[in-house]
Amino acid sequence: MATTNRASLVDLGRRVLQMEADALGDVAARLDEAFTRAVDICARARGRIIVSGIGKSGLIARKVAATLTSTGTPATYLHPVDSQHGDLGIVGQEDVAILVSKSGETQELFGLVNSLQRMRVPIISITGQPQSTLAKLAEEVLDAGVVEEACPLDLAPTTSTTVALAIGDALAVALLEVKGFRHEDFAALHPGGALGRRLLVRVRELMQPPDGVVRADGTMREVVIALAQYRGLAMVVTDGALLGVITTGDFARLAEREPDFLDVPVDQVMTKEPKVAHPEDLAAAAVGTMERNGVIALPVLDEHERVVGVVHLHDLMRAGAV
Repeated sequence: MATTNRASLVDLGRRVLQMEADALGDVAARLDEAFTRAVDICARARGRIIVSGIGKSGLIARKVAATLTSTGTPATYLHPVDSQHGDLGIVGQEDVAILVSKSGETQELFGLVNSLQRMRVPIISITGQPQSTLAKLAEEVLDAGVVEEACPLDLAPTTSTTVALAIGDALAVALLEVKGFRHEDFAALHPGGALGRRLLVRVRELMQPPDGVVRADGTMREVVIALAQYRGLAMVVTDGALLGVITTGDFARLAEREPDFLDVPVDQVMTKEPKVAHPEDLAAAAVGTMERNGVIALPVLDEHERVVGVVHLHDLMRAGAV
């Protein structure tokens, strides 16, 4: 057994990761309109996406099929050899096939290719050899070529499988966008476990009563109490309508620049068009709004745009929406 010191093992690990990262950068730079056309073909399919490959490429194909299915594009893995022994029955004329092969010359694939062509099923190839036989038989070719494998012998599929998998992920995400796949759709396909619970929680289940309300004609002296009692958010409301909000950050910045900050009118400090949530919004969407805008609470407005509550990041965290 070869002896290797621990430091050199770390260096080896870093080398592998860097090689695979570089390969992903290269394939990203090469991505072209063939990708757009491949997405269009998949988006137009009225049937399923049939994903296939052999060996390590087959394992990647299984993962691509699973990712497509979980993001709203029905897909299934078909073993190319089994397809010639009865399993071809799962393929329909309205399906699309994605075939994964590093060399594009894998003989076990071509029986399936012939069957797909006979059925007029469009083929998209993910291959490391854009001039290969498989590529020539495909309607669209996604270039997954790599300079070398991370394996020091340049034999075991490593870099090439990483790239093929990433291209499959890119297809799935692009299709998700094209189809307008939403949080609710994802939740419906993942009803079990923590992920499903997180995605199904609504703001109305977590929002607090609309306390911490101050008058528009008041001063910051009143706001101090509201901020202290109601976790850092004061809402400026008139007849149920939200005019603006004041946060502890707003208060701190005012105190730094104004000696008599307690006497400053509320309407001179408040943010007049704050970010808000609605009762039927997904809790995960509210978290996203908070993260993008650097806030920890959102006023909740009903369908008439009247204040009905407030939702805090801490409550969302306790509910597992983060």
